[in-house]
Amino acid sequence: MANDTETAATRWAGMPLAARRDERRARLVAAAFALFGTEGEAGVSVRAVCRAGRLHARYFYESFADTDQLLGAVYDKVAAELTERLRTALEATGDDLAERLRAGIHGVLEFSSADPRRGRVLFTEARANPVLAGRREATQTALMDAVLQQETRTHPAADPRLARVRAAMFTGAMVELAQQWLAGGLGDDLDIVVEHAAALLLAQHPS
Repeated sequence: MANDTETAATRWAGMPLAARRDERRARLVAAAFALFGTEGEAGVSVRAVCRAGRLHARYFYESFADTDQLLGAVYDKVAAELTERLRTALEATGDDLAERLRAGIHGVLEFSSADPRRGRVLFTEARANPVLAGRREATQTALMDAVLQQETRTHPAADPRLARVRAAMFTGAMVELAQQWLAGGLGDDLDIVVEHAAALLLAQHPS
């Protein structure tokens, strides 16, 4: 680790302290993502993360109290990337509900499977770890609120309770759909899966 420490000192020479900390934190998050996304939670230890990130262990505790906190940062990063991907996809569509549904469903499934590590972080391993389970619940709540806002905007006269039930069902269905897609239970044709899912959701939506 001495050589790594020497290399790190050279790498950060002249860099402001805050920037050094940010760069080290980013390296730890990237290393944890790679380990967690391939080996699961069992593969993420302070030693393994620091080895993968080529950092001394003392730098771990500069940013994180423990590995749970680090895993939370990994989840937050991947969830933020998914949110941005969905925002971009939806901005490229018009106001047509069917078009927006297809774009949203495609965005979630394509993002999750383009790099299977993302799907493992968001939809698979997140079920077992208490820290990640809490974040996953918060993410689903945020998604449900976004769907509810869309529902209210397009159908302002709809029964609020019915709208919330529909938003909750859509959110739960998307999580299960993503898990099945990632597990290979839905085949390998993303476009067909998107069409089927959108058709089913539209059939339950008021005209």
